[in-house]
Amino acid sequence: MGTAQLLLRRASFLLTPSLPLRRNPVLSSLFQVRAAMAADAASQFQKIQIQREDTTFDAYVVGKENAPGVVVLQEWWGVDYEVKNHAIHISQIGDGYRALIPDLYRGKVALEVAEAQHLMDGLDWQGAIKDIQASVKWLKENGSSKVGVTGYCMGGALAIASGVLVPEVDAVVAFYGTPSSELADPSKAQAPIQAHFGELDSFVGFADVTAAKSLEEKLKSTGVSHEVHIYPGCSHAFMNASPEAFERRKGMGLTDENQGAIDLAWSRFSTWMGCFL
Repeated sequence: MGTAQLLLRRASFLLTPSLPLRRNPVLSSLFQVRAAMAADAASQFQKIQIQREDTTFDAYVVGKENAPGVVVLQEWWGVDYEVKNHAIHISQIGDGYRALIPDLYRGKVALEVAEAQHLMDGLDWQGAIKDIQASVKWLKENGSSKVGVTGYCMGGALAIASGVLVPEVDAVVAFYGTPSSELADPSKAQAPIQAHFGELDSFVGFADVTAAKSLEEKLKSTGVSHEVHIYPGCSHAFMNASPEAFERRKGMGLTDENQGAIDLAWSRFSTWMGCFL
């Protein structure tokens, strides 16, 4: 079963009357808040275009030039305010990083679960790996001597896959996502991989505890440095800490809020990337 299918199977329960396929006026104020937050975050980024093969895609860069680079990969929503929040935070860790978000959806951003499902279902996963490789190369050609990759949910799966398939990647930190066997085999990882999962994550086969432990067993055979961390009492997407993101998680039935786990995960991220970049 492919990575998208694993997520889609879990996502089907979310398509309930409380999250209709058509937008309703009750949610309009939330959409306006999201737009305002996205605009505020966007003001801190430089928008660039990256060429690979016969296609060009947009990317968003934040952080000081000549710092180590980190490619930051989106959740299934697209390049929204929350992944930009993560990139801004990463750019300010320690002595600073240059964070780059490639737009894997080519400008599309989902506001509802059904839209996110549709966009992820249509993703060219092999093409996304090529986008990641091109992003890593762009950073290395523009002042970053080493480059890591991080990602969340769908982006977490792609981050691990990049540690297998993209030789230019120097380190990976993945949050609550694992690639399908069709996309990448973690037992063939080339880059050091650190991964974070919530104990209560119910995305079976993709980000639950069983998937986390399976990933750890595969990484043990690689000989590369690796860590797999499981956070008690945390469910999926626990790193999304903005008030609006918490409301979105709550609408999906994810009601846990654990700032201690978030702080610990960021501390581990900082140590890992600091060591390898």
